[in-house]
Amino acid sequence: MNSYNEQFMTEAIRLAIDNVKSGNGGPFGAVIVKNGEVISTGVNRVTSTNDPTAHAEVIAIREACKKLDSFQLEGCEIYASCEPCPMCLGAIYWARPDKIYFTGTKKDAADIDFDDSFIYNEMNVPFEERSIKTIHVRHPETLAPFIEWKNKKDKIEY
Repeated sequence: MNSYNEQFMTEAIRLAIDNVKSGNGGPFGAVIVKNGEVISTGVNRVTSTNDPTAHAEVIAIREACKKLDSFQLEGCEIYASCEPCPMCLGAIYWARPDKIYFTGTKKDAADIDFDDSFIYNEMNVPFEERSIKTIHVRHPETLAPFIEWKNKKDKIEY
C-alpha cells in the first residue's frame, strides 16, 4: 500500500536547495518512488539548459519512464518540493502515477516571483482572447492524422 514517506519529501526539498546553491535552476525538486524505492529524481534546469520545459517533475518523469520502460508511472508516487505548475500537472496526469505529494504551494512560489496564475487564468480564456495571439485555422488535411490513428489496427492506446 502506497503511503506518504517524509524521507522522500525531505529528499525533494534537499534537491531543490542544492539546485539553488549550484546555480543550475530554480528552487524545485522532485522524487519518483515505486514500491518504496527511488526510481528517479529531478531538479529545475530551465536556465542551465535554456529549456522552459525542464522543470523538476518533468525531468523526473522522463527519467522514471526510461528506467521503467513505460510511458506511464502506474504504482509510482511523486514527491515534489512545490505544488506542480500547470505544465507539470499536465505531465503528471499523462504519466498517471498513483499519487502526488507536494509541500510548497503555488502561493509560496508566487511570493518569490514564480507565479503561474496567469497560465491558470489563460486556460479559461477563449483562445482568440489569450495574451499570446492564438489563431485557429482549418487545413484540408486537419483530420487526416486523427483518421489515421482511429483506423490503425496495431496502435498502443494511452
